[in-house]
Amino acid sequence: MSYTETIGSRTYRFADLKTLMAKASPQRSGDQLAGVAAASEEERVAAKMALAEVPLRTFLNEALIPYESDEVTRLVIDDHSPQAFAEISHLTVGDFRNWLLSTTTDADALTRIAAGLTPEMVAAVSKLMRNQDLIAAARKRPVITRFRNTVGLPGHMSVRLQPNHPTDDVKGIAASMLDGLMYGCGDAMIGINPASDNLAAITRLLVMVDEFRQRYQVPTQSCVLTHVTNTIAAIEKGAPVDLVFQSIAGTEKANAGFGISLSLLQEAYEAGLSLKRGTVGNNLMYFETGQGSALSADAHFGVDQQTCEVRAYAVARKFNPFLVNTVVGFIGPEYLYDGKQIARAGLEDHFCGKLLGVPMGCDICYTNHAEADQDDMDNLLTLLGVAGINFIMGIPGADDVMLNYQSTSFHDALYVRDVLGLRRAPEFEEWLESMQIADARGALLSASTQQPLLEGVRDWMGIE
Repeated sequence: MSYTETIGSRTYRFADLKTLMAKASPQRSGDQLAGVAAASEEERVAAKMALAEVPLRTFLNEALIPYESDEVTRLVIDDHSPQAFAEISHLTVGDFRNWLLSTTTDADALTRIAAGLTPEMVAAVSKLMRNQDLIAAARKRPVITRFRNTVGLPGHMSVRLQPNHPTDDVKGIAASMLDGLMYGCGDAMIGINPASDNLAAITRLLVMVDEFRQRYQVPTQSCVLTHVTNTIAAIEKGAPVDLVFQSIAGTEKANAGFGISLSLLQEAYEAGLSLKRGTVGNNLMYFETGQGSALSADAHFGVDQQTCEVRAYAVARKFNPFLVNTVVGFIGPEYLYDGKQIARAGLEDHFCGKLLGVPMGCDICYTNHAEADQDDMDNLLTLLGVAGINFIMGIPGADDVMLNYQSTSFHDALYVRDVLGLRRAPEFEEWLESMQIADARGALLSASTQQPLLEGVRDWMGIE
């Protein structure tokens, strides 16, 4: 089905829904690289106007990637709930935007319709929204998950403590981990990107963090971000695995490039559940995504990069994840050119994930060759804090010495919690108070008060 829109004396024609969605997307370098972006701002406006008139039902009948050739499309269609969709089934994309922003649409309403939304519906409405619309609507939709603590409560924001090391040195990782804990970070998880996929090295890291967690009774969860097949092997060998990690994308071909399928993710999910390591819940999958991943794998099939990204959230939703992280500026300026494009993508990803019922966090980051700097990250951090982000990254100095990119620091987490009045996971806050790291309000105590714990951990870890 084709679509047309007239502006003045010029009529724009869009061959199909896939083309219309791409042309309506805000400007970004990835869509330009793929040759699917609007040729002018006027064409982009015409596409938005035409898209606003498309009935939501259309997305159930016009697949952007064919059902027969893509298992993500099959997942989206087969898992769609007509009952949940019924409440909004009469709306167009433009009407849906108005419904989302209505003062009468609350968290209960957004929860009711989540299973009736497809990624394409959610991506479409995001293309009609200003940044403030994305913030206002996402803020209405908390997504709460539990493993050893509770993440995603309204008024709370958690931090993934990311103590990476370029050689996987256990003492170096332990030192960064301790540094982050002293700043009150780590309630989302302690998550290590290993420099090696060697199973023995991965197991050493898992054991070190787990021994620390048990010794000091820390109510958090750990994860070593290795390929899911390595995690399955570690589970089979009895390693203390909490969260099961995998990078995912929005098409079957892109996921194949990651060496995964839906059936493999199901196997990993069931392996994680079999360990029964959660104490307050059993959400245990940790997924990472990022706009441009399908395009970089030549697996986008002409679909714009943001819509491909939102399709990845349908994959995540299938496995009841504890955390989902859009690593928003990590792939580079070929896909998100500058700070403005990174900020817009971060707000889109958070909004779209939350509408689908996914517990969204964001690695607010950029590579050193992007037209972005730490001020841009401060802006996005603040906007996402207002929007109700579930978690952000905590990295020593905001500079990851293993992955070589810039993110957010332990100090950044203190800033955004302070200015927006955001709390940590409640179980973690109680632990911080009991260990004399923070007071009952969540404010950090003085270094002299923290010293006994600091010295005890240093001695145990053998850190100078």
